[in-house]
Amino acid sequence: MIRLGLTGSIGMGKSTVAKLFAEEGVPVFDADAAVHRLQGPGGAVVGRIEARFPGTTDPRGVDREKLGAAVLGDDAAMKALEAIVHPAVGAERARFLRDHADAPLVLFDIPLLFETGGDRAVDKVAVVSAAPHVQRARTLERPGMTPEKFDAILARQTPDAEKRARADFVIPTDVPLEETRAAVRAVIACLSRPTGR
Repeated sequence: MIRLGLTGSIGMGKSTVAKLFAEEGVPVFDADAAVHRLQGPGGAVVGRIEARFPGTTDPRGVDREKLGAAVLGDDAAMKALEAIVHPAVGAERARFLRDHADAPLVLFDIPLLFETGGDRAVDKVAVVSAAPHVQRARTLERPGMTPEKFDAILARQTPDAEKRARADFVIPTDVPLEETRAAVRAVIACLSRPTGR
């Protein structure tokens, strides 16, 4: 099995690229979706988050806006949150690997792959990238997003140029969708060769 890590900064089109891999039959582990499950109604980390960050949860689980306000820009608070969430996501990832043990290629869609050292747990890394003005425009279209919030999130992420330099593959998303799909297929073809290189 080859474990391919997929990452990219906010607004780069990573979710779209992960869907393209899934459409090609590659099992995809979505770290964000795992976090949403863990933080949703009855989620495994809701109680611990409420204990550490009082008032950030309700019967629907974690209120992401309140939790974001509690941790954004506060390194100690962010580390405390990560210490709660990351081990739980790791357990979900282990279950995914057991469920897909026979797959020749699996994809780990992990937004903070480099930032969390997750690149050491995969065999290859694909980075999703777009021009800065495209990234900014996409991100600012999201509900509740502001230029200040975008800048704060970007400041916590490894710069795109560094991600591209560290990647085994770069998948462009500021091109027509079919070009992005062709890049995804090229990565799969490359990793499907007998040597995986």
